[in-house]
Amino acid sequence: SSSGRRDARPAAITPVAAVLPAGGSGERLGGATPKQFCALQGRPLVSYTVRAMERISWISSIIVVVSPENVETMKSIIEKYGHKRVTLVKGGITRHRSIFNGLKVFAENEFSNPLLQKPEVVIIHDAVRPFVEEDILLKVVMAAKEHGAAGAIRPLVSTVIASGADGCLDHSLERARYRASEMPQAFLFDIIYGAYQQCSDYDLDYGTECLHLALKYCKTNAKLVEGPADLWKVTYKRDLYAAESIIKDNLSQQVCVITDVKEAVAQVGFVLHESLKSQIEVETISIFLSRNDSHLENIFSGQCYNFVCVNDKKCAIQETQQLVDMLEKSNIPLLYPVVLISVQLPISENTSFSIGMEELTRIKKFAREVKKKNILVYALLIQYK
Repeated sequence: SSSGRRDARPAAITPVAAVLPAGGSGERLGGATPKQFCALQGRPLVSYTVRAMERISWISSIIVVVSPENVETMKSIIEKYGHKRVTLVKGGITRHRSIFNGLKVFAENEFSNPLLQKPEVVIIHDAVRPFVEEDILLKVVMAAKEHGAAGAIRPLVSTVIASGADGCLDHSLERARYRASEMPQAFLFDIIYGAYQQCSDYDLDYGTECLHLALKYCKTNAKLVEGPADLWKVTYKRDLYAAESIIKDNLSQQVCVITDVKEAVAQVGFVLHESLKSQIEVETISIFLSRNDSHLENIFSGQCYNFVCVNDKKCAIQETQQLVDMLEKSNIPLLYPVVLISVQLPISENTSFSIGMEELTRIKKFAREVKKKNILVYALLIQYK
């Protein structure tokens, strides 16, 4: 998980930039929409990848390279989801030409005026690999700083074979000796930019491997870093379904139960914790809901997207609004939908309470407004005798 490494910063590297090629046509996916713009849980795939980079404080610039016909689409995505530190660049006719254009914003006035600050290390990562975590990014950046180039790899799943001119098996490769090249990759900027400057038209038009360019043109042997299993690329339609499944799974792994400090209310939180803990990871905290709480801010800066707030006040919308404000500041809803369930229990007083139509209308209106911010608010009033 990246949350544990949130403050990690590559020593003496200022700044690190990321280039995200997002110019693919999505031919293998099928359908009219390029895969990087296909929606997962209502949000374009490329937005998840950009957000994964944005969450990392030591990445100072994020360059998104798109085909000219998709520039306006990407602009609207950046605006809608509030992406920061993003520079949009028009891509070339091939992957390598697009990446080269992305690197030029640091070196050629034609592509960026004024020039962006040149990074010491640049990360190259596919826009259609949304599940990249800080840990693997840090590993490839540090390896690139030491070796000049580095890339994530994974074991081969299938055996690679070669066919002869007659269409029959010629030979197969020993699978244990080979690895699949994945993303992210990282390079000292001067090495990868120098490689692209020397690159032949043939390599620019038909090549796909950046590590190979660094080796061929700059004699830089890349350090290979074993990557996690979730670095795979969305290529086919089935991959979209798998990616959506991972997102849904991520959203349902943890819940935070927040209660007032009153003993009776805190006891309800404890009972809720005990009943849920066998099914889901639960964290329960008791705080003064009327105050800003540093513990709660830490929770909001983590990777929890489900919150249950238990209180015994007749009008709980004020506390709910406060929690919504804190969630917005944390930027969590920019990445995934957040669920906030406000539970009202009249347990501290002998008299029960009910919600009138005016209050109900106010709660519904509030829920509709915050839904636009990717926060789903639900209110439960539980009466008992």
